[in-house]
Amino acid sequence: MAETMKVNASLKCWRGEKAVYHLVSITGDQAEHIAGHALMQRLEYGTRRGFGSVKVMARIGDTVWKSSVFPQEKSTEWILLVSKKVMRAEDLAEGDAIELKLELL
Repeated sequence: MAETMKVNASLKCWRGEKAVYHLVSITGDQAEHIAGHALMQRLEYGTRRGFGSVKVMARIGDTVWKSSVFPQEKSTEWILLVSKKVMRAEDLAEGDAIELKLELL
């Protein structure tokens, strides 16, 4: 059974050498919950997904997409990348406050 959580955060921007990425940073209780989910999956399946990621079904507004969240700093923070397609569909910009719904798969 999939677990669902709601995250209120602001949209951040990270500028790399070759591209600009928009992302949502998940911290606190929600980050701990994702870390626990990742641990249970590792114990159940005996392996860890690439980069320690966890598959999710993400939703911002009316836009739903399948993606992954990635751990940062020993799983105290998780990152979800937000594509340009989602940004356009929901009329989002850097710094916007968003309500993100995540279904952990």
